[in-house]
Amino acid sequence: MTNWTDQGIDAALNIFNYAQNLVEPSLKLGVTGLSRSGKTVFITSLIYHLLERKHLPFFEPLRSGRIIDVYLEPHPDDLLPRFDYEGNLKTLTSSPTSWPEGTRFISQLRLTIIYQSDHFISRHLGQSKLHIDIIDYPGEWLLDLPLLDKDYRTWSKEAFEFAKQPHAKSFAKTWLEKTNNINPNALQDEATAKELADSFTDFLNQTRENEPDLPTFPPGRFLIPGDLKNSPALTFAPLKIDNISDNNNSLASLMERRFEAYKSLIIRPFYRQFFTRLDRQIVLVDVLSNLNAGTSHITHLQNSLSDILKSFSPGASHWLTSIWNKKIDRLVFAATKADHFHHHNHDHLQNLLSQITKGAIEKAELSGAEIKVQALASLRSTREVTIEQDGETYDALAGTPQTGTNFHGKIFDGKTEAILFPGELEEDLSMALNSTQNEDHTGSNTNEAIEIINFAPPLIDENTPNKMPHIRLDRALNMLIGDKLK
Repeated sequence: MTNWTDQGIDAALNIFNYAQNLVEPSLKLGVTGLSRSGKTVFITSLIYHLLERKHLPFFEPLRSGRIIDVYLEPHPDDLLPRFDYEGNLKTLTSSPTSWPEGTRFISQLRLTIIYQSDHFISRHLGQSKLHIDIIDYPGEWLLDLPLLDKDYRTWSKEAFEFAKQPHAKSFAKTWLEKTNNINPNALQDEATAKELADSFTDFLNQTRENEPDLPTFPPGRFLIPGDLKNSPALTFAPLKIDNISDNNNSLASLMERRFEAYKSLIIRPFYRQFFTRLDRQIVLVDVLSNLNAGTSHITHLQNSLSDILKSFSPGASHWLTSIWNKKIDRLVFAATKADHFHHHNHDHLQNLLSQITKGAIEKAELSGAEIKVQALASLRSTREVTIEQDGETYDALAGTPQTGTNFHGKIFDGKTEAILFPGELEEDLSMALNSTQNEDHTGSNTNEAIEIINFAPPLIDENTPNKMPHIRLDRALNMLIGDKLK
């Protein structure tokens, strides 16, 4: 991933952070996931429940009464924007409720926990303090990390393969036509480079807009450029590289130089600043949307997650590794949207994620990291009910479908509640894929198929005891930071 100079810089930063941590203990929590996996809602819910100090029955430090106070610190970084916790909470809990907009730029927030240690000596030395630093960033930017291990020619070849995928093929036509009409060995030309880069970006954006819940193709900053919009660093595109000459003044040479500059000037600083310093990691995965999209999307998700997780550094952590080479010693894989199924299906959802991430989990465990796979909902948007039909009783869900949702021919207005029987989620990945594709000629799922729709956040009023109801957030939180509050 990095050269010797990079490793030297990382080691120096780790030494500085280790010394700083001795004086002021802190934990850097990585909340990672592809776009629309629920990072912003997870962070908001986590902060809300810790500040409220309730509704977390399986979070041991709170259950045992050892947490004394929790508060938000003044923003610790003068350059990074502050994570808009208050704005996101208002969006999720005001009437009418709605989901926050997707993350468009990087932001950070520091939470401080004052607690009583359960160790005899530490307990008699007084209260202890732990800072938790959380960073939010666009999920698309994660897609860039695997590029550090690839050259321009490999990336170009993979781009043309991606364009052949069923969900991308129809949107690739214009970009492919422009590319096929270009001679890679022609003299470099800025206008041509920009035209190709714009066309490739349009292709990626159309693919994303068509299926926004599914992983797309890097570079991620082509989709969400942040403050790099219109920068030359984003002015490159894949080319047919079968017969490229060694001419340093060719268009292909220009594209290759820009690709390498993108890696060294944009991806590596982002990787070094945030990912090499993580202590703990949770990876949020929208299993259900990918499952509903079919086998090719599950395969693409597996490949994306595998490539992304190569960028992290899981392993057993002790004081020496903390100084020279920080390791992520605890890692949680979380299947989001557990509230879209009855609780007796949650184990199956968890098992499906275990199968999807099997390769990544095995590698992380071999390196000594502690791994947990969890089905959760950071904000529960449904409630469980029972319904009777033809003399039979069924477990079902009640929730408010989002505005414009088409469910069995009925268009919902975002205010009307619906009763949904989502079906039984198969435990085996191949069988689950078959069930989601089991549709009749009308386009409606048959009785054996599962049904997945998008719900709005739950309606909240002043009498609601918990503004952010969740499923197993406390268990994930206990795995991520519980031991640090001993």
